[in-house]
This record gives sequence, C-alpha cells and structure tokens, in this order.
Amino acid sequence: MNYDLILRSHRTLTPDGERPADVGIRDGVIAAVAGFQALAGDDVIDLGDCALLPGLVDTHVHVNEPGRTQWEGFDSATRAAAAGGVTTVIDMPLNAVPPTVDVQALHVKRAAAVEQCFVDVGFWGGAVPGNTAQLRPLHHQGVFGFKAFLIDSGVPEFPPLDPAGLEEALGAVDALFVLHAEDPSLVTAAHGEHFADFVASRPPRSERRAVAAVIEAAERTGARVHILHLAAADAIPLIAAARRDGVRITAETCPHYLVLDADQVPDGATQFKCCPPIRDRSHQDALWQALADGVIDCVVSDHSPCPPELKEGDFGTAWGGIASVQLGLPLMWTAAAERGHTLSDVVRWMAGNTADLVNLPGKGRIAVGADADLVAFDADAEFTVDATRLLHRHHVSPYDGQKLRGLVRDTWLRGRLAGVEPIGRLLRPGGRA
Repeated sequence: MNYDLILRSHRTLTPDGERPADVGIRDGVIAAVAGFQALAGDDVIDLGDCALLPGLVDTHVHVNEPGRTQWEGFDSATRAAAAGGVTTVIDMPLNAVPPTVDVQALHVKRAAAVEQCFVDVGFWGGAVPGNTAQLRPLHHQGVFGFKAFLIDSGVPEFPPLDPAGLEEALGAVDALFVLHAEDPSLVTAAHGEHFADFVASRPPRSERRAVAAVIEAAERTGARVHILHLAAADAIPLIAAARRDGVRITAETCPHYLVLDADQVPDGATQFKCCPPIRDRSHQDALWQALADGVIDCVVSDHSPCPPELKEGDFGTAWGGIASVQLGLPLMWTAAAERGHTLSDVVRWMAGNTADLVNLPGKGRIAVGADADLVAFDADAEFTVDATRLLHRHHVSPYDGQKLRGLVRDTWLRGRLAGVEPIGRLLRPGGRA
C-alpha cells in the first residue's frame, strides 16, 4: 500500500495506550497504524523517542474576530494553536462583534475566518435573552452548541440568562449547552490590587449554586449541559451525583486552575485575572482528583486575550482572561507528570474527550479513518516560557519565565505541516466542512 507520509515513533499515543508504531497517511487521513517499522514508503519521518500524539481539540477559544480583532484574530490565534499542538479549535460566540447569536452573525463570522486559519475551526452559537427563536436555525447551520452566561459576561452585547431564560433556551433545541456557571447574587464587585480580595469576591459557593441551578434545569428539560472552566471543588460532588442520576452533564477545567495557585499570585499581577478566579491548592488538588475519577472530562485553554492596556489597572478594572492556547500541552504535561499521570491521560483529556464532546469522531485520536492531525511532542525536553515569542496577538502571559517540560516539535494537519499556510477548514458537527 502506498502512503503519502509515514510517521514512526517509539511512543505513539493510540486509543489503546502508548506503544511503538508506524502511522501511514494517505489523502490526509490515517490509513494504517502498524507495528514499529512495519510500514514502508518513500517519505518516512522517524521520530525516535519523540512522542507522536493526536492533534489536540481545544473546544474553548475566544478568537474575537471580527469586531475586536485587535484583541485576537483567526490568523494569530490559529498560528499559536498549531505551534502548541492544537489542530482543532471551537470558537466562542462572544467578544466578536457581532456575537454569534443569529444566523447572519454566523455568516459574518465564517466570512472573517475564511483563508485565515492554520488549523481547523468550528463555532459555538450564543444563547442570550431574546434569541430563543434563533437557536434552532443556528443549530441547523452547523454551530456545535450554545454558550450562555449565568452572570455578566463582561461585554454588553452578550448579556446573561436568568433562570427562566436558561430553562427556555434548554427546551428550545436538542443541542449541547455550555455554561459559564457563577451565581451573580453571590459575587461582589472587585477592586484593588490584592489578589486575595479578588478571589474572595467570586467565592466557590457562587460556582456551586450556579452548577446546582444548571443541574435542576437539565433535570426538568432533559437537556445536555456542560460546565465551563470549573475552578471550585465545591461543585464537583454535585456533578458526580447528577451524572449518577442520569443527568446529561459534563464538565471541563483549564490549565490555569490546575497549574497556578492563588497563594502564589503576587498582588497587582493582573495577568493572572480570570473568571472564575484561580483558587488555592485545595481546589486544585480536588480538580486533579476529579479528572482522575472522570467527573471532569476535559481540559481546555479558555484562551481569552486582550490588548495589554486592558490588563492594566487593578483586579476590578482589568480584563479577565488568560491567553494560553499555545502552552496548554506543556503546561498540562509538566503538572500531570509531577502528579503521576501519564501522557495518555493528558491526550485523553485534551484530545479524545474534547473531540467526543463536540461530535468530531475523526479528530483527537490516532486511529484508521481519523484525520491525520498529529503532533511530534518531545516529552522530556524543557524550555522556559518567553512571552515575547508566543504567537497569539499580544504578549501577555502569567506563565512568562516559567520552566516547562515538553516541547512541540511539529504539528501536522491532515498530513501537512501546520503553521506554514492557512490550510485549516471551517467545521460543522460530525467533522463536515
């Protein structure tokens, strides 16, 4: 059998685990996964002990184009993704103007992305007050589901849903709803330079109460719901219990909640601000345990950049978001290895499970028939983060100067080197372009 390319590694991460293997690629698809040196062809890349991973699927990325392209755009965001081993991103519906809350806005979003993407891109729709009638048409047009806030989103054109609005949206269409779950009645205005004060303004019980409200609404409607960027240990038992009771609920967390510790954030360091906030080590430990137990399914970036001037000021005025789509894999591998987890675990959390979340069966796995989205990852290499060399639009990062383990050597999108040309496709659920 002829192959366009064969990638060979002693550490190939397949759905069955890590093993020496050859991966044969033909017409952009994985045509064979065989034993080490079992395949022959004219174009063979032997990675040796450099691990071969499936491309990561990051289902939580804020690209912001059009309208706030000065914050981040498809060109810069997807270049950064490719450099970080991410071959598929699903773009959030807010921070762009117009937000993706109706079919016309989706067309505008897709038009902005065409011929700019260095990885494959899909789109979430938005559920906001007054757009219930738009949800079914948006779903028909190929959004992967609907993002909603239960608290102020930070931008006026994407207001939150109240409890009645949430239940109305959940009952309007059989789709995945991904939810920013903080209860506004338990959140107070933040101000000042003390990080501890900012964390106290958004207490863990605000997440717990909002998650409880989501579960109750999902029980009544039968909807499929997903909790975004979980930071509070308090909500984990609720999710576990709801799942046992048959509620269709999943959850994610982010590298910043798994790697950064609130007690180590300097006062005034607004580059660490995100919502929900980074919490203390007890919450971090609980999140890791929930990942190990399968209560939390996914790890995603929540890549949310902005211009440097919007990160200035105090914890009340600075924009709340962390840009990390390029760093998620080494961040997670560094921390996971220290806690005794395997590279297979990281791949499951950041590739296989995220692909399953959004119904992309051809992504996130090294298997015959899947897209040849692959990553050469030197798991033993170490490097120090230099924020000025990151490829997202603005060089603001809480990880600047941090020493990490694991280096992305190359990324392939459907068998072609990613990051060289904008060869990314615009996806719909199921993997259709």
